[in-house]
Amino acid sequence: MTHKGYVRRRQSHQVRVDSVSIGGGAQVSVQSMTNTDTRDVESTLRQISELVAAGAHLVRVAVPDAEASRTLEQIVRHSPVPVIADIHFDHRLALMAISAGAAKIRINPGNFRSEHLDELVRAASEAGIPMRIGVNAGSLPGETVRELGVTADAMVQTAIRYIEMVQSSGFDQIVLSAKASDVPLTVEANEELARLTAYPIHLGITEAGTGRRAEIKSAVGIGHLLGRGIGDTIRVSLTGDPVREVEVARAILATWGLAPSGVNLVSCPTCGRCRVDMETIASEVGRRLKDVEGDLTVAVMGCEVNGPGEARHADVGLACGQGTGVVMRGGEIKRKVDEKDMVDELMREVHRHLQENPPEKCKDM
Repeated sequence: MTHKGYVRRRQSHQVRVDSVSIGGGAQVSVQSMTNTDTRDVESTLRQISELVAAGAHLVRVAVPDAEASRTLEQIVRHSPVPVIADIHFDHRLALMAISAGAAKIRINPGNFRSEHLDELVRAASEAGIPMRIGVNAGSLPGETVRELGVTADAMVQTAIRYIEMVQSSGFDQIVLSAKASDVPLTVEANEELARLTAYPIHLGITEAGTGRRAEIKSAVGIGHLLGRGIGDTIRVSLTGDPVREVEVARAILATWGLAPSGVNLVSCPTCGRCRVDMETIASEVGRRLKDVEGDLTVAVMGCEVNGPGEARHADVGLACGQGTGVVMRGGEIKRKVDEKDMVDELMREVHRHLQENPPEKCKDM
C-alpha cells in the first residue's frame, strides 16, 4: 500500500570512494563532517560512529595541519565508513592525507599553484582515489567576481575551469560541488553544471545556519535538485551537532523515495469538522511510532472528508468521527473503536501488519 516515489536520475560518471559508489546510478549517499578536533582521535572516532548510527555512508574530516594529517591514519584505520579529507591551501597536507589512507580528498584547485596541483593529482591517481572539486559562492576568485558578480554563471565558470585544470593531468575521478547559502543560486548553478558535465554531483546548501530555518533551506534546495534527478551524494550543513545533518539528509532522500522511508505518519491539519482531540491523538501515535522499525504508512484522519480515503490507502489507518473511529488495514475496516481506545487499537494493527510484513534486512549501500 505504501507509495514509492520515482525520480528519473541524471546519468553520471561513477567513482568509487572505497566501498561506496557515487554516481552512475548508485544510491544517493549521505555525508556529514565531524566538528571535533581531528587531532583528537578518540572523540573524532566516537562522532564518526554516531554519524554512521544515524545513517551516514561517508564522513569528512578537516585536515588543517600536519598533526591532524598524522592522526588521520588512525582515524581511517578504525572508521566504519570511508573517510574524506578536507584540505585547503597546503598541498603537502593533501599528500599526507592520501598517504594516510583517505578514501577521497576535497579541494579547491584555485588554492594551489599549478605545479602543486599536478603533484596532488598524480598522487590521487596512483592511490586510486577520487577528488571532490568544490566551488563556494563565498570564495570565488576575485577577478571572476569583479567580472560576473556572485552569480551562478560565476560559480559554473569557476568549476569548469577547475575541472580543466585537473583533467589536463589526465585525471577524471572527479566529484563536483557548487554551493551557496542562497538556495536559488545553488539550484541554478547545479542545474547548469548537470547540463554541461557528466561528473557526479555533491549537493548541499552551505552555511545554512541553525535550527528549523536551516533545515527548511536545505530541504528546499537539495530536495528541488534531487527531484530533477540531479545529485549523487548530499550533505546538509547545519551549525551544531552533525548527527542532525544526517537525520535531515535521510528524511530528504526518503521524501523522494531515494532511501528507505521508515514509518510515514500522515495526519490531517484539522478543521472545524473534527470532533475528536486530533492533536493529542496524532501526537501520541507519532510518539509510539518513533521506535517502530518498518517501511509503512500510517494515516490518522479527523473527519469524513478525506479520512476514509487516506486511511484506506495507507498500510494502517484511523478515520475518526464524533468520538469514535474505524481502524483500517490493507484498505479494509477492521473495527470501530471509541476515542479513548483509538491509539491502542491503531498500534495493535500496526504491529499485526509488521508481523505479517516484516521489514527487509538489507544494507543501504
